[in-house]
Amino acid sequence: MVAALQTKYVFSLAIKIGPPIVAGDFGYGTRRIIPILGGEVRGEGIKGTILPHGADFQTIRPNGFTELEAKYAFEMDDGAMVYIENVGIRFGPKELLDRIANGEIVDPALIYFRSVPKFETGAEKYRWLMQNLFVGVGARYPDRVEIDVHQVL
Repeated sequence: MVAALQTKYVFSLAIKIGPPIVAGDFGYGTRRIIPILGGEVRGEGIKGTILPHGADFQTIRPNGFTELEAKYAFEMDDGAMVYIENVGIRFGPKELLDRIANGEIVDPALIYFRSVPKFETGAEKYRWLMQNLFVGVGARYPDRVEIDVHQVL
């Protein structure tokens, strides 16, 4: 018998974001680019700073279903650099998604926001990030995105 799937919380990302750059409707959705301005990484034994480079490249479907693809980096307090590529989806009732798009706060429990972060680093101490799978549970606020990262055991 195969073991049941389990996860363990490892850290949180608090990502400061800038105003969206809207490239427009390209036929089956709208392309938006959300600049990443900085932020922090925090968890038990983990502390770092999200660098003010990178962006979240989004495709928003007419019904509000959003495909996310964020690429950025963070520096751990010990100087180690970690690159992250975080692919995910966000979906919920159209009226709530419209409120988020208008800069309003919506209860995160009402929106399905999940991602699969993938990490790269040359730092031996953090190689475990490259050797495991992770799932993110996110929340979108007017000025930031918060993601709790869980290791798949």
